[in-house]
Amino acid sequence: MELHFAKLHGTGNDFVFVDDFSRDIELTAAQVRFLCDRHFGIGADGVVLVRPSDDADCIAHMHYINADGSLSQMCGNGVRCFAKYLVDRGYVPSGAKHLTAGTLAGPKPISFEVDENEKLVRATVDMGHPVLDPALVPVASRANAKSAQGVAYVRDVPVDSPWGTFSFTCASMGNPHAVCFVDDWEALPDALFPDAADKRLATLDLDKVGAFYERSPLFPERANIEFAAVGEEGIGMRVFERGCGETLACGTGACAVNVAASLTGRAGRENDLHLRGGTLHIVWNDDDHVLMTGPATEVYQGTVEL
Repeated sequence: MELHFAKLHGTGNDFVFVDDFSRDIELTAAQVRFLCDRHFGIGADGVVLVRPSDDADCIAHMHYINADGSLSQMCGNGVRCFAKYLVDRGYVPSGAKHLTAGTLAGPKPISFEVDENEKLVRATVDMGHPVLDPALVPVASRANAKSAQGVAYVRDVPVDSPWGTFSFTCASMGNPHAVCFVDDWEALPDALFPDAADKRLATLDLDKVGAFYERSPLFPERANIEFAAVGEEGIGMRVFERGCGETLACGTGACAVNVAASLTGRAGRENDLHLRGGTLHIVWNDDDHVLMTGPATEVYQGTVEL
């Protein structure tokens, strides 16, 4: 099969996009893994099939598949790229500034900015309200705290590992997230760093510790694992995504970290989230909705044989 595609990324979180408005493309897990392979395939964190939506309010449906072939409910960076794919190809009327994307996590309203060529350069996605109920995240732990609005959630729950105990605050932004804030890098074990004299977020062996916690029994559907540190210029974070491994950015992860930082009193409700691939601006507004703003970029188009 000859497959036409476009490669897009949002702050380094990259995707293979395929037009499937005809609904005649079904990719196997092996084909998805090939497309996402950075040595033998195109290279991406996931594949997006652009399909018609059954919801009349949505311009199209984002069918998102992780790099390992598993289906995902939502991807924050992916949905911004989804908007760009549609805007740049004329699926959105000229002059429009808003659209609604269909996802497995529900409709996502998006406002966007375009350049002089009517190409989308930046988008703000209404990611909806964070899900904190442990049974819905899901996380196999009782709620041990309440938000200012009285919503029960799992806060700083300690979880053992081969490298000691780490504490996680849990939320879902359409997919499950577990956020670990690190206040003292020197206190972490030497085995998690290539150089024991240089312990910081950038040098943490996230492939090791993230992979361990992703599949912890605490997370019955697995989870995206974030390690974060609050600073004067915002919140630094890295993310190990379920089904992908570490990615340069994660939109839902940035939203979850922002929510967790606010819930635990480490930061306010509006922050810049600094990821390896760039910065996302996140606002948890008074209506309990999380707004994510960031860029979307198309890299190239091509054809691949499957």
